[in-house]
Amino acid sequence: MKKQQPQVSEERILEASWELLGEDGIEKFSMRRLADRVGIQAPSLYWYFKSKQKLYQSLANQISKIILEEFQSEGGWKEQLTGLAVTVRGVLSRYPCSTQLMMMTLPHEPDIIRFTNQMLLCVEETPLEPDQKLQAATTIMNYVFFFVLDSYQHERNVSAIIKEDQGMLPGEELQRQLDTMSEQDAGLFRRMFTTGLFEVMGTDRAFEFGLQLIMLGIEQVILEQEKQ
Repeated sequence: MKKQQPQVSEERILEASWELLGEDGIEKFSMRRLADRVGIQAPSLYWYFKSKQKLYQSLANQISKIILEEFQSEGGWKEQLTGLAVTVRGVLSRYPCSTQLMMMTLPHEPDIIRFTNQMLLCVEETPLEPDQKLQAATTIMNYVFFFVLDSYQHERNVSAIIKEDQGMLPGEELQRQLDTMSEQDAGLFRRMFTTGLFEVMGTDRAFEFGLQLIMLGIEQVILEQEKQ
């Protein structure tokens, strides 16, 4: 009796994609491994997605849709931009490699377009020139993308070091290296490390301060233009 082909849908393929991305990262992601996960032959995946890039586009579109569903557009431009940044960070942090996917895809999907449009709407009320509005919005999003990506990569690096060094924490190795360096070469870095300042990196406090810096920069540009 011929073995029955498992029931597969686009939804299941996307779900399995997130599973694989969470397990091994985007570097080891492949259509063959994805096909094995959903229980079909690799060529069968191309009935649903014409290429891996098309699959990536669909995953990024899904992320954009979730962001739009969770974002509350309230207040003035600063409140809206801040709220969008916080929402984007929260969603990207929940979905492994979603930041890379957003950065690797073009706005050719409907929800990616809607997300980009919403991003621009946040700064539409400002007196900035059109190109400056675009730059302000993309600067905020690039900051969010990098912040999430940096935190994600840091966690992976720490896990890899612990695994390679049989449980030794990365801080122990760094401390040994700092102990061999002079005050001139590493004095300030050593004091910041010793007092725990680097532990602030990746926290809500650090994220909010970075946002504040960018917002103040946008406000300053607006003030300078109003004086002209």
